[in-house]
Amino acid sequence: MSDAASDILLDVRGLRIEATVHPPGERARDVVIVDDVSFTLARGRVLGLIGESGAGKSTIGLAAMAYGRGGVRITGGEIRLGGRDILKAGAAGLRALRGREVTYVAQSAAAAFNPARRLMDQVTEATLRHGLATREQAEARAIALFGRLGLPDPERFGERYPHQVSGGQLQRAMTAMALCPRPGLVVFDEPTTALDVTTQIDVLAAIKEAIRDTGVAALYITHDLAVVAQIADEIMVLRQGRMVEQGPTARIIGAPRREYTRALVSVRSMEHPEKPAGGQVVLDVANVSARYAGLPRDVLRDVSVAIEAGHTLAVVGESGSGKSTLARAITGLLPPSRGRIRFSGRVLSPDLAGRAREDLRELQMIYQMADVAMNPRQTVATIIGRPLEFYFGLKGGERDARVQELLDAIEMGRGFADRYPAELSGGQKQRVCIARALAAKPKLIICDEVTSALDPLVAEGILRLLLDLQAQEGVAYLFITHDIATVRAIADSIAVMHRGAVVRYGPKSRVLSPPFDDYTDLLLSSVPEMRQGWLEEVIRHRKMESAGN
Repeated sequence: MSDAASDILLDVRGLRIEATVHPPGERARDVVIVDDVSFTLARGRVLGLIGESGAGKSTIGLAAMAYGRGGVRITGGEIRLGGRDILKAGAAGLRALRGREVTYVAQSAAAAFNPARRLMDQVTEATLRHGLATREQAEARAIALFGRLGLPDPERFGERYPHQVSGGQLQRAMTAMALCPRPGLVVFDEPTTALDVTTQIDVLAAIKEAIRDTGVAALYITHDLAVVAQIADEIMVLRQGRMVEQGPTARIIGAPRREYTRALVSVRSMEHPEKPAGGQVVLDVANVSARYAGLPRDVLRDVSVAIEAGHTLAVVGESGSGKSTLARAITGLLPPSRGRIRFSGRVLSPDLAGRAREDLRELQMIYQMADVAMNPRQTVATIIGRPLEFYFGLKGGERDARVQELLDAIEMGRGFADRYPAELSGGQKQRVCIARALAAKPKLIICDEVTSALDPLVAEGILRLLLDLQAQEGVAYLFITHDIATVRAIADSIAVMHRGAVVRYGPKSRVLSPPFDDYTDLLLSSVPEMRQGWLEEVIRHRKMESAGN
C-alpha cells in the first residue's frame, strides 16, 4: 500500500441515502436525498461541505458515523473509516466507534448540552465511557483543551453549568468534548452559524488551531463559503444531494467551474445604494430607555433613531447589544421607562394594550424563525388572509383574490394558497411571512434577523424581494441583523448598538467609512472575507493590538 493510500482515513464511495416522506393527503413514498457521492479524506486534513438547505451536507456528515437522522437510511455505497466499512460494523461496533474514533460538533451547543450537568462531566463522558483514560487523565485532557480553545479560567471552567457561559464559550466547550477522546475524525456541523461575527472569529480560530495541533481529520459543514475558506483544505459543493464540484479551497473560491458554485461565490457582493435623506419621518425614537422586570439596570440606554418613509434603517450589533429589545420597545411589548416613540406623527402608547388598531395595522413585524411564526395547521391562504379579515373585513372571493395578489407579489404565484407550512421550503416560508405583513398595508415593517437562518442564495432572493416591495409600496423597514453583508445589501442608514446603547448612527456611507470607533471597527473587521489566510491576518492583528495595549 502506498503512503498516500495509507494516509486516507475516510473513504466514501457511491453513497446513496434515502428517506420516507409522508406528504399530506398522499401515500408515503421513498425519496433519494444523497445520490452517488464519493470522496476521500486524509488524516489531518479538512474537507468543507457546502450547499443550500436540503443539499445533503449534514446527512453526509452524519453518515460518516453510519448514522441516519429522522428515519433517513443509507441504502447504497461504502463508508470506510480507517480501512473498515463501518456500514457492516453492527450495533455493537458502531457504539464502540461513535465518540471514540469519530465525534460530532452540533450547530446548537445550547440544545446539545444537558443543562443539569456540569460541563466537565459532559466533556469527559465519551472518553470515560470508552475507557480511553482515567477520570484524572480525562479531566487533565479537558483542561488542556479549554486552554487551547481560549476558554476563560481553564482550571475551573468545567465546574460551570451550560447556562453559566456564553454561546461562543459553549460552542468551544463542545469542540473540547469532541476532541477529548482523541478521535481520528470530527464532524463539525455548522458550528458558528448561530454566532455573532465577533464571537465567530474566536470560535473559528480556536477550531482551526485545535485541528492543527491534534492532527485530527475533519468534515466542516456550512453554507458560508467565506467561513469554510478559513478552515478547509478542500471544498465539496453539494446541491440536491449530488456533488456539483470538488477541489482545493483556493480553486473553488478563486476559479469555480460550475455555474452554481459561481453563484455561491458572488452572492456576498450585493450592495444597495442608499437613498437621499429628507423625506417624511415614519418612526422617531427619542431618548428611549427600558429594562426587564427584575434586572437592576437598563437594557436600552437613551436610544434615539429615526426612519423615513420608504427607507431602511439597519440596526446592527452582537447578541445582547439591544437590537431585538429595541424592537420590543417599539412594538409595545416592553414599555420604555423613559423617552417617547412617535409613529406617523403621533405619540405611541408605551404599552401594546393601549394602542389603537390603526397603530397595530401600520406597524408590522417579520420574525427570524418562519417555522415557529406560522400555525402549522393553517394553509397559506388562511395565514395571509387573517390580517385581511381582521383589519379590512375582507371575506370570501374578495379575500381570496387579495391573497393571490399578495402571493404574486412575493413571486410564489399559483398553487401555493392551499399548501401548509410543512410543504414549503425555508425561503418560501419567509416569503409567506412577508406577504402576511404586507396584507395589513403597513407603513413600517420590523424585520428581525429575517435572513440569518437562510442559505446565502435564498437570503439574497429575500433581500431583493424586500427592496422591490419597498419600491412598489413605499414601506419603511427597521432591519435587525448582525450580518454586515446584509447591511450593505439593504440599508439606507445604520445604527450600531453595543450594550444597550447606540454607539454609531447615520447614513450607510458615513457609518461604514473611517474613522471608526473601537466597537464598529471590531464589528467590521470580523466579517469573514472569501480568501485563504484572512483569519490568520485578523488574529495576528488583534494580538499585536492587545500587546500594544
